Amino acid sequence: MSTNSNKSVFAWRGIDLVTAAILAVALGVAFWGFDLFVYPAIGVVTAGFPPLGGLATGVWILPAVVGMLIVRRPGAAIFVELIAANVELTLGNSWGVTVLISALLQAAGVEIIFALFRYRRFGFGVAALAGALSAIFEIVGYELAAYYGDFSPAYKLVLVICAVISGALVAGGLGSLLVRALAKTGALNAFAAGREARAK
Repeated sequence: MSTNSNKSVFAWRGIDLVTAAILAVALGVAFWGFDLFVYPAIGVVTAGFPPLGGLATGVWILPAVVGMLIVRRPGAAIFVELIAANVELTLGNSWGVTVLISALLQAAGVEIIFALFRYRRFGFGVAALAGALSAIFEIVGYELAAYYGDFSPAYKLVLVICAVISGALVAGGLGSLLVRALAKTGALNAFAAGREARAK
C-alpha cells in the first residue's frame, strides 16, 4: 500500500508546483482532444440509451486523481484539475466556463477522500474511492440539474452508477497505472511515487 512518508504534508516544494502545472497543461490539451474527437462519438454510441454516457465521466476526473497521486499534498487535486480545465477552456470546448464548476466539484471529491486518509494512503483502492466520490459530486452536484433534468429517475440512477464506475476505474484505476508507468521511467524520482517504484 502506497504511503506518504513526508513529515510536512502541507509544505509544497518548487518541484511539486512545476510538475503539477506541466501535468495539468498536458492533461488540459488531452481534454481538448477528447472533447473534439472522442466525446461526439460517445454521444452517437450512447444515443439509444443516454445514461451510458456517464461512463465517460472518469476522463475528466483523471487530472485530479493523478495530481494527488504524484504530489500527495492538500490542494494538489484542485490545482491540477483547475489548470487542466482552464487549458481546455482556452483551447475551446462545448461547455464554456462551466467546466470550471465541474473542475472544482471533481477536485473536491478527490481531496475529501485523500484527506480522510490523512494524505497517507495512495494505493489503488483509495484512488478508486476518490474517483467514485468525485463522480458523485460532479453528476449529483451539478450535471443532473444542468443537463439531465428531463431524465426519468431510473435514467438518473443509471447515469450516476455509470459515472461512479467510470470515476473508480478510469480516474482511479487508469490514474494509478499512469502514475506507476511514469514512476518506472524515472520521471518521478523526486516524488514518493518514484521512490516506491525504485524500491520495488
